[in-house]
Amino acid sequence: MRTDEFLDRVRDRGEYRSQEEAEHITEAVLSVLADRIALEESGELAGLLAAPPDEAPRRETGGPETFDREEFLRRVSAQTGDRPRTAEWDAGAVLSTVADTVPAGQVGHLLEQLPPDWADLFGRATPRRE
Repeated sequence: MRTDEFLDRVRDRGEYRSQEEAEHITEAVLSVLADRIALEESGELAGLLAAPPDEAPRRETGGPETFDREEFLRRVSAQTGDRPRTAEWDAGAVLSTVADTVPAGQVGHLLEQLPPDWADLFGRATPRRE
C-alpha cells in the first residue's frame, strides 16, 4: 500500500480535518511505537508501510524501551500536543489501520512484544488471562 493510501485510511478512521493532520498523528504514534518494539520489528514495519526512509518509524540502535500503555499515550500526547484521551483515539486510528494493512503475522509479532491491554489499539480483543 502506498503511503498516501495509508494516510487516507488513517484520516477517515480518525476523522481528521486534513491529510497533514493525519500524517502528523501517524508519525507521532509510529515513532513512539518504534521506541517500544524490537529494532528488527520496527524496520520490518517501516518497510511494510512503504514509508520514505526519513519518515520510517524506527530507531537506529539500542533495544526497545519498556513502558506501559499509559506511558505510550502520554508520549504520543506530548508529540501531538493533545490530551492523553485524544492520544488514545489517535493511537487507535493509526494502529488499527496498521493492523488492517500489514499481514496478520506481523500484527501478531507486534502484539507479542506489547502488554495485553494494547490489543484494542490495534482493533483486536484484549486476550483473557487464564
